[in-house]
Amino acid sequence: MKFLLVDDLDENLLALSALLQRDDVELLQARSGFEALELLLVHDVALAFVDVQMPDMDGFELAELIRGSERTRNIPLIFVTAGTRDEHRLFKGYETGAVDFLYKPIEPHILRNKAEVFFQLYRQKQQLALELRERTETLRLNEMFVAILGHDLRNPLGAVLMAATLLQRTYREEVAQKATQQIINSSKRMAKLIENMLDLARARLAGGIAVARDSARLGEVVERVVQEYQATYPERVIERKIQGEDAGHWDAERLAQVAANLLGNALQHGAPGRPVRIGIDGREEQQLVLTVANEGVIPAQLLPSIFDPFRGGEREIGRKDGLGLGLYIAQQIVAAHGGEIEVTSGEQTQTVFTVRIPRR
Repeated sequence: MKFLLVDDLDENLLALSALLQRDDVELLQARSGFEALELLLVHDVALAFVDVQMPDMDGFELAELIRGSERTRNIPLIFVTAGTRDEHRLFKGYETGAVDFLYKPIEPHILRNKAEVFFQLYRQKQQLALELRERTETLRLNEMFVAILGHDLRNPLGAVLMAATLLQRTYREEVAQKATQQIINSSKRMAKLIENMLDLARARLAGGIAVARDSARLGEVVERVVQEYQATYPERVIERKIQGEDAGHWDAERLAQVAANLLGNALQHGAPGRPVRIGIDGREEQQLVLTVANEGVIPAQLLPSIFDPFRGGEREIGRKDGLGLGLYIAQQIVAAHGGEIEVTSGEQTQTVFTVRIPRR
């Protein structure tokens, strides 16, 4: 640790150095405010003792300059003065950023104890910074591992899916048909989970999910998604309504992913037997609004974290509805398009997800 002493008198620097000298502290001495600023350009200090009365630049002016720099603004400053106790000077000192005042003659025991408090705080700050760097690096490595694992899993999974498809076409027996269909369904579900893992890694490591924009119509994108889900949920009613112009410049595949995540969420968590309503409002010139509404209410305590990855508040052990990444990925895709997504729930016992997305 480094400790800065600022005083224009050599005898004061010598006395303070003798009182504060210790093996684990390097004492830096400055005989003026200008010298102190030069030292602070190259050294990180845990604490600074600053004499108030100095020529050219007094302690208050030095403190203001220290507080005005991003590099040094958090250094604890203790003013040392030989003057009488003056409430105005005291207030000015605290206003310029001092954490304490010491009056000469200084009691050595008090001086050392005050310094030790700030040394301990500095050690704790360094330890926390080290732990933060270590945990950040661990998180980065974990996410990189997920990205590599997800990428490498796609090839063997593709081979499994292809082999199951060939077996289904070759063997017509009922048992073989059921077994191969189960393999195909499970492989497709695994492929979706892997893609979610990769999207999570892209969002975390690459600073967001990349999009490839092109001309598209949101109505066509949504209709394709609806047809896929209608085959899975033939008994459910999915209503669609388009107002205005639905064309824009987007990544159609990524928007289909958003629509699929929102529609799948509505079908799964909405009230059985009640319709899911999809609305596309293109009446505004600059943006388009997509809404997905279903009967049912999200508990109020879950709303603040509804778009968080792996949200655990609503998941139950043994459920097979995915990793809890769908809404998070939808939010990231919308953000990559410069848009925003929000949810309202509780009004008239329904939940509505609203996506606002610029046309370009």
